[in-house]
Amino acid sequence: MNKPKVFCVGLNKTGTTSLEKEMLRLDYVVGDEMKGKALIDPWAHRDFRPIIRLCRTAQFFQDAPFSWPYTFVALDQAFPGSKFMLTVRDSEEAWYHSLIRFLGQKWGNGKVPPDAEDLKAAPGPYPGFRFHVHMMLQQVPESDLFNKDVLLDFYRTHNNLVRDYFRHRPSDLLVLNVKRDRDYVRFCEFLGVVQDRAGFPWENKT
Repeated sequence: MNKPKVFCVGLNKTGTTSLEKEMLRLDYVVGDEMKGKALIDPWAHRDFRPIIRLCRTAQFFQDAPFSWPYTFVALDQAFPGSKFMLTVRDSEEAWYHSLIRFLGQKWGNGKVPPDAEDLKAAPGPYPGFRFHVHMMLQQVPESDLFNKDVLLDFYRTHNNLVRDYFRHRPSDLLVLNVKRDRDYVRFCEFLGVVQDRAGFPWENKT
């Protein structure tokens, strides 16, 4: 537990599972994502104290709630000296289509995109959890949960906010695409680890 904390603040379906697998290979203790997701209501009220308490249990954290807007600011203030990684896709369109395909395959019985009833019936810590999280994060009507314009704006805005926040601290933020081998080289340099493979593993292919 003597390693600096590392937070992946890229949105879901940007290669976060591939990054998690690589961090496990490097012997980082990985945080419990499901415990983090259950903190949706404190996050919505901008009460980051439960998230900060969770972050004392491990060294690397990814996906929800660490990828939710504004969380990275609280984490940076609570854990000075931490490293942040923003995972991105080749394009925002690629992210959108990967997201709706993944959710359709996982909870919509192949229907792309899934609908409100699919999300309400999906497994989680409590009934309707997946639907609740989606509605809290996205400003979309229930009749159009995966409005493309809204989701693309969400992706774009989050990435821009992260980049802008760290714009004067380039050594604290790494923006990477796990599909690019050259970004694996940059990843190793960022963490100060020896590169012993060509690139990242590719996990959770949609």
